[in-house]
Amino acid sequence: MGKSDFLTPKAIANRIKAKGLQKLRWYCQMCQKQCRDENGFKCHCMSESHQRQMAIFGQAPDRIVDGFSDEFLDEFLTLLRRAHRSSRVAATVIYNEFIADRNHVHMNSTRWQTLTEFVKFLGKAGHAKVEDTPKGWFITYIDRDSEQAIKARLKRKRVRSDLADDERQELMIARQIERAQRAQADFGDDASPNAAEDDDLGSEEDDYSGSEDDDQEEEETTNNKPKEKIAIALQRAAPAPKVNPFDDKPKMKFGFEEEEETANKKGKATDARRSAIEDLMKEEEKAKERSNRKDYWLCPGIVVKVMSKTLADKGYYKQKGLVKRVVDKYVAEIEMLDSKHVLRVDQDELETVIPQIGGLVRIVNGAYRGSNARLLSVDTERFSAKLQVEKGLYDGKVLRAIEYEDICKIAQ
Repeated sequence: MGKSDFLTPKAIANRIKAKGLQKLRWYCQMCQKQCRDENGFKCHCMSESHQRQMAIFGQAPDRIVDGFSDEFLDEFLTLLRRAHRSSRVAATVIYNEFIADRNHVHMNSTRWQTLTEFVKFLGKAGHAKVEDTPKGWFITYIDRDSEQAIKARLKRKRVRSDLADDERQELMIARQIERAQRAQADFGDDASPNAAEDDDLGSEEDDYSGSEDDDQEEEETTNNKPKEKIAIALQRAAPAPKVNPFDDKPKMKFGFEEEEETANKKGKATDARRSAIEDLMKEEEKAKERSNRKDYWLCPGIVVKVMSKTLADKGYYKQKGLVKRVVDKYVAEIEMLDSKHVLRVDQDELETVIPQIGGLVRIVNGAYRGSNARLLSVDTERFSAKLQVEKGLYDGKVLRAIEYEDICKIAQ
């Protein structure tokens, strides 16, 4: 057998050794290479490729170290949020889970020299609650999303109570306006411009007089009836009298003017009530969006596209598959449509599939998460789609500007 044969005992032993974790001090983050002993690390440091990487590092060392530190922090917090979101866990336990991935950013490339220093930073920055106990450091993740959800719910409650008070006040005003309008209508019926009512009004005015002689009253009313009718008609046709704004006497208004004002007030009250209801619906829509917006979106029965470049050698890159089962919310068990092979892929390496116009989709994230809808149109410039919900609580509702990432094709 050759020296570098794949099946030699030495090659097998080397692969077994390389499979497990190695010492951190013999790992080169710039080259992403793990050495098994001090001699191997020394030889690697003398290599030409390492020298080139160190030349790049020498141009902007602070920027590169900060980049590695931010990446280490993001991945650590992501693991803490997913695996131990609401539990108190030892720092060493979560760190061992983190370094189990061979491709993680190693701590020797960050600005933190030890795990204790990193844990103290998490406590000072407010990312987690840390405790120093005789058994070591313990971490409790601070769920900022839950706190924001509680604050938003309390804010919505206050908004609803304010809207209810405003609506009660508007209803009271509307009732008062209706009563005033009915009273004005009754008053207008008594003084309507019909001829018969004018005759009655003329007779009532003729019957009333401050004179003591009845015969004289009858003669005067009989002679003055046409004149009074003409005077009343002219008075009604005459424009409204101009009143001095500085006069204390109230301004006189005709019946149609008060009706217009009442109608305007009613219209304003209706518009205010409608706007309040629309604002309330928008608040509920936003609350539904926040409550149903998750960092995981996989569900059985949808068609996804594999975007993992590590699977390109096996021919799975950009190939479509059917999600058969979801493991731990973030991993999908996929049956490839072409080869019928079954794979397990993380959702970060998957992408949603958009069908043709008229096809069925599943809303996998957002306010209407879990609903099936029909694709009506797509906006390629804004990467969004227009849908119509089919079946369920929101049957027939048209949704606009739904992002591509929130919808996925359903297998038929």
